[in-house]
Amino acid sequence: MDGNSIGERFVVYSFGESHSKTIGVVINGCPKNLELSEKDIQVDLDRRRPGQSSIVTPRKEKDKVEILSGVTNGRTTGEPIRMEIRNIDVNSSKYERIKYLPRPGHADYAAWKKYGDSYDYRGGGLFSGRITASFVMAGGVAKKLLAEVGIEILAHTIQVEDVMVEKEITPEMIRKNTEKNPVRCADLDTAELMVNKIMDAKEKKITLYSIVEAVALNVPVGLGGPVFDSLKGDLGRYLTVIPGVKGITFGEYVGIWTRSEIPPDRFRIKDGKIVTERNLEGGITGGLADGMPIKCQVAFKAPYPSIRKGYETVNIKTKEEVEVELEKNPRDDPCLAPRAVPVVEAMMANCLVDHAMRDGLIKSVL
Repeated sequence: MDGNSIGERFVVYSFGESHSKTIGVVINGCPKNLELSEKDIQVDLDRRRPGQSSIVTPRKEKDKVEILSGVTNGRTTGEPIRMEIRNIDVNSSKYERIKYLPRPGHADYAAWKKYGDSYDYRGGGLFSGRITASFVMAGGVAKKLLAEVGIEILAHTIQVEDVMVEKEITPEMIRKNTEKNPVRCADLDTAELMVNKIMDAKEKKITLYSIVEAVALNVPVGLGGPVFDSLKGDLGRYLTVIPGVKGITFGEYVGIWTRSEIPPDRFRIKDGKIVTERNLEGGITGGLADGMPIKCQVAFKAPYPSIRKGYETVNIKTKEEVEVELEKNPRDDPCLAPRAVPVVEAMMANCLVDHAMRDGLIKSVL
């Protein structure tokens, strides 16, 4: 399926479903001689994996990556890189009863109309958030390549429902604090409030929307292209394919765009470099990187609240409206942000490395 791949020079091909034997990725275009090990990939898979804390899904998966090809003696060969993790904690039987009872907020109905009974309905199939493990595997390689040219990708949770980060967050705070709390918020005081909010939601069997902010540092001026090669446009595509994403905004102060008059973001000289005062554009103007940190906010919906309370739907076969009882011990996430942070980082990295290869900043084998 053509829809399983993304990228022009750094091509990411995702495969596997929520309940298949494996989830994996094939990367084409990675240059030879990059130092790469399974440890490099595992660090972000561990940040994304289920069952890591009390505020995420209890599904128990080790998500141990295996590099199957494209790496020899710890270095890439220039050939396609194939990586996989195994699905272990799988129980497909409970999905049999809802095979023809599409869940609100899921792709069940649209997928069944497109694929018929060949649709893998178990756990959402290839439309499940489980497939983002392949995004993260590719992102591990992309981050290594970007680091070679000094580009760093960071992400952190800035909002859970009405609990939001109010203070200015520096890159150093993100590096230092994000992994110190399960919600991955760079402001430790706000993180505690977010965790309490999510635990309360679990008790009430409700779910919460959230926002993750992503930042790319040291992106060279001019990366990207005009019109349909816009860096902002491509970032939008890469980030919106993450399941649960409902919107993206760019800029340092998003709320300012609701004002009728926007004050100019003047150019200044700082440490010998041309910069803007406030980075209102979020590091991208006219589809090109302008040298400021690329900053965007990725909004995630409250995931599948009906599954925790039962739901009303229709039987696809009989065309009757029906009610589905509450699922015992649901395995959904009450809030997507905690596990989405490494996924957002990965997809930003996959996009930026592809553009870096297009511009010749990084040499591709394609």
